[in-house]
Amino acid sequence: MRIRSLLAVAGTAVALTLPAVTPASAAGAVLTTVNGDVAVGDVLNASLASGTAATLYNSSTGTSGISCATSTFSATVTDNPAAPGAATESVTGQTFSNCTSNVLGVTGVTSITVNNLPYTATVTSDGVVTVTPPSGSTVQTTVVLRTLLGSVTCVYQAAGLSGTASNTDNSIAFANQAFTKSSGSTLCPSAGYFTAKYAPVTDGTDVVTVN
Repeated sequence: MRIRSLLAVAGTAVALTLPAVTPASAAGAVLTTVNGDVAVGDVLNASLASGTAATLYNSSTGTSGISCATSTFSATVTDNPAAPGAATESVTGQTFSNCTSNVLGVTGVTSITVNNLPYTATVTSDGVVTVTPPSGSTVQTTVVLRTLLGSVTCVYQAAGLSGTASNTDNSIAFANQAFTKSSGSTLCPSAGYFTAKYAPVTDGTDVVTVN
């Protein structure tokens, strides 16, 4: 009986001297899915969040300009380090369709084309999204409008874009991102403030989470 008591005391003493074992972090990389970390080279895609539109209005508080019911983007992951950190992507495509305009004298929107791709997008662990163009270039959009005087082309430029990533609905959102009109007739909106929310962002069929 005494031998058992001594063994129990010795075992307790050994246990108290052993370091506590902390489980490894489960956060993984900055961009993850339910199946694990998003791999470099994976292509992420998203369309507009349900019930929303992509807009390019002539002021940050106005409703005059262009509204598109359909928009998509695609981006290839170029770096996805361990969280916390910043993942980078190459934005290779962004499309707009089913667009209308309520600008006086404009009868329709023929096309909206995003120029100077690919852009570089950075997504940080705290949800900050930054889009930058290639060196020496700009984020540029060319809009072709149908007007009472015929077709007109409007070009809008920005140094870059800032957005927010949210895990609530696996979205990336841009709000009132300012563009300046670099060329175009007086029928073109004098400025462009871009707003859009893309959700969910997916890696194939799996939604993407930011860590």
